Amino acid sequence: MADNTNTLNSYRALALQVTCHAVNQASDRQTARSLMQNNIERIGQQIAASIAFIGSDCRLIVLPEYFLTGFPMGESLAVWAEKACLEMRCTEYDSLSKIAQKLKIFLAGNAYELDPNFPDLYFQTCFIINPSGEIVLRYRRLNSMFAPTPHDVWDKYLDCYGWDGVFPVAKTEIGNLAALASEEILYPEVARCLAMRGAEIFLHSTSEVYGKERAPKEAAKISRAVENMAYVVSSNTAGIVNTSIPQASTDGGSKIIDYRGLVLAETGSGESMAAFAEINLAALRSDRHRPGLNNLLSRQRFELYADSYSQSNFYPPNTMLNKEVDRQHFIQTQQQTIERLARLGVI
Repeated sequence: MADNTNTLNSYRALALQVTCHAVNQASDRQTARSLMQNNIERIGQQIAASIAFIGSDCRLIVLPEYFLTGFPMGESLAVWAEKACLEMRCTEYDSLSKIAQKLKIFLAGNAYELDPNFPDLYFQTCFIINPSGEIVLRYRRLNSMFAPTPHDVWDKYLDCYGWDGVFPVAKTEIGNLAALASEEILYPEVARCLAMRGAEIFLHSTSEVYGKERAPKEAAKISRAVENMAYVVSSNTAGIVNTSIPQASTDGGSKIIDYRGLVLAETGSGESMAAFAEINLAALRSDRHRPGLNNLLSRQRFELYADSYSQSNFYPPNTMLNKEVDRQHFIQTQQQTIERLARLGVI
């Protein structure tokens, strides 16, 4: 996507912390779709009210991980695909686009999504919708414990979408936007590959355990911001209802971190719009152009590491290409990887 010449030097972003109303107990696709539409209507009202409080310069809203559906709890790949996964063109995306258009915002979130190129699978997709209602970015989660990823069908996925489809960056009037899904904040390579393509703001939709003590993901969010000189807008769920998991297990800690690693805004538990802050693009770009010790991005020597990556093989690619699997596939593949790395003396 081409650079937009009408760049906003400063605006506000919101990591909106909302409750996830899961669809696991829905008896069929139609019931699940009705629940999703209710979720969209409720969240649309919350976004509008939040902007009225924060101000009209709130141009970016980030929603939590799988905010429409929750996550599969024992459902087979086929059952979850039928019940909870969005098509790439669907009523749910249309409804979200109308919210973005009406409120003149960039709206980011995360959903389980079908892809006609891979009819037996689904992917966990981060999306960004612009104020015109267009989906300007689709990022498919690359690291997942219990869901298919592009890496599981790697050769065909690259043929379909190329490297820019694997690591997409949307160059917009509010900056160069990229997405990270949930625990991928713990994988520095993902953020780095996006930064290599110009990412300035990481939109992190997540659903994670939060507590007062700094957990690994909390440290990772600051690290990804500092090492890439980029903002991190991280939106967590305010709990998940309609499942057997205790509601507040994944609740709280939505935050915005600037390119220096400073936490600009953070919220506690419960539904909240408290995690909003200024995104100062002019200051970020000024620091990225400033020579000195702290300009870590310009000091990267990627050639030092390239051979180590190219010669290493940990979790294998293409394990779901032209092959029907059940949910045991994921843990079995991980176990085989651990055994192989142990034999090699790596772990």
